[in-house]
Amino acid sequence: MSVEVTESAGIRHVTLRNDAKLNTVNTPILEALAGAFAVGGEVRAVVLAGEGPRAFIGGADIREMGAIASPEQARAFITRIHQACAAICACPVPVVARIQGWCLGAGLEIAAACDLRLASDRAQFGMPEVRVGIPSVVEAALLPGLIGWGRTRRLLLLAETLDAATAEAWGLVERVVAHDALDQALDEWLHLLAEAGPRAIRHQKALISRWEGLGLDDAIQAGVDSFAAAFATEEPRRMLGAFLARKR
Repeated sequence: MSVEVTESAGIRHVTLRNDAKLNTVNTPILEALAGAFAVGGEVRAVVLAGEGPRAFIGGADIREMGAIASPEQARAFITRIHQACAAICACPVPVVARIQGWCLGAGLEIAAACDLRLASDRAQFGMPEVRVGIPSVVEAALLPGLIGWGRTRRLLLLAETLDAATAEAWGLVERVVAHDALDQALDEWLHLLAEAGPRAIRHQKALISRWEGLGLDDAIQAGVDSFAAAFATEEPRRMLGAFLARKR
């Protein structure tokens, strides 16, 4: 089991390679994930995926959780999940979750931390923690912003499993495609990201992150500041000029 990190044509690919165990995450994998999203200026986007067709991330390692013997050990374990999610949120470029098969528990928390979620029509989603005696925590707190409080309560309290169509209807994922078309759809998104200004994309992700914690007036002012900061480089003038030249 490992986390494989590769880069090609400005795209970083982060792949969990633990297919035999549905790409479940344990301490070594979580620690590797936490370091996988620090990217250089040449990277335009990151794709997070799980190995094989059966799962994106099937949750946290039940054996490791079953061996937890104290609240202190529990706090350390769940903090590692949060640190992996926080690294995704802090990544300066968009992180796209490529979701196939199972996306459960910690896997859904990690997906929720990503900027965009693209799912196969075979994907299934759930937060089953209460069935094994623990609450859903850390980045499960992002779910109300995606699906609302009522659906969050239903997902966490009833521990239901959602199919991909329901997940899309709820807003848990942004797009669902046929399983065999997953990589084609991913390439379409990556192409759109590559067409945008690289600094503009970084500004936009940072601004969206700020908006999540601000009231309306402060969020608008943050947008004004971000717009002004964009013109500290030549990127807007260059890209606006190219657009106007095409119009002529």
